[in-house]
Amino acid sequence: MEEKDVQRIKAAAGRIKENVERVIVGKGEVVELAIVALLCEGHILLEDVPGLGKTVLAKSLAKSLGCSFRRIQCTPDLLPSDITGTYIFNQKTSDFEYRPGPVMSQVVLADEINRATPRTQSALLEAMQERQVTTEGETRPLPRPFLVMATQNPIELEGTFPLPEAQLDRFLMKIQIGYPSLEDDRAILSRFRRDDPLEGLSSVISADELIKMQHECREVHVAADVEDYIIRLVHATRKNAAVELGASPRAMLALYNASQAFAAIRGRAFVNPDDIKYLMTPVLIHRIIPKSESRLRGQKAEETLKEIKDSVFVPVEDEGVAGEA
Repeated sequence: MEEKDVQRIKAAAGRIKENVERVIVGKGEVVELAIVALLCEGHILLEDVPGLGKTVLAKSLAKSLGCSFRRIQCTPDLLPSDITGTYIFNQKTSDFEYRPGPVMSQVVLADEINRATPRTQSALLEAMQERQVTTEGETRPLPRPFLVMATQNPIELEGTFPLPEAQLDRFLMKIQIGYPSLEDDRAILSRFRRDDPLEGLSSVISADELIKMQHECREVHVAADVEDYIIRLVHATRKNAAVELGASPRAMLALYNASQAFAAIRGRAFVNPDDIKYLMTPVLIHRIIPKSESRLRGQKAEETLKEIKDSVFVPVEDEGVAGEA
């Protein structure tokens, strides 16, 4: 991969990040992780308590891209056909015609996905993995690029349906936003005092440019010893005494691809172990099942991943270029 291509990706990612941060205050790392998922053609699960900006982050990222956008507000009475589309009888032609659902968009926001029933949640499985939908036996490809951003509230469990493991595994990353700092809260009050900056947001890159960047990120070099480091980390999750179900080969590929995209947006044509360490938690936290699973599963999984990360030998000396692991 040529240096000019890496710098172009870094510049484009910087424009997206700067645009989103006109709305989202003090969450640069979260925005950066979302851009990494975008460049990997991966999907994002935003999980946190209400009011922290999960939906706003999804909308801001969608508006920054030159892509079509639809929002699905998930409720228990939502049907699979409300997502994938259905056939409607046309009286003029005396025939049934397909009316596309909101999933036939390039960026789809599934808001409060755990409030939809399992049957409706499963309607997204084919779309997220195969980039296609099947209705009445007919399969239709989805537009490219295609990104699902789903939000859920981990605290309010009444009237919700937890996502099954098979569907969680379709998300490249699970990201938590977290509460803003004291200074960030002041900035939020100042920024949102008169109007909503989200309304004035416009796209900073085109869909074609994004697709090109996605292909180019796959060309970022991963050395043999770094590949071996990824493999050993994944195998360590399967052998850890605190883990009932470890990371799958799909999880390994997700970590590999995410590290390529992360290196590119940092302006490097190669992946280093710090990139892997930095991305390990958001990529794997929803893909392992700790023993004695509880309501605070995510917290327990994070502790287990940290132990694994500390126990696996790092092939090269840390250079600190990927930030704090």
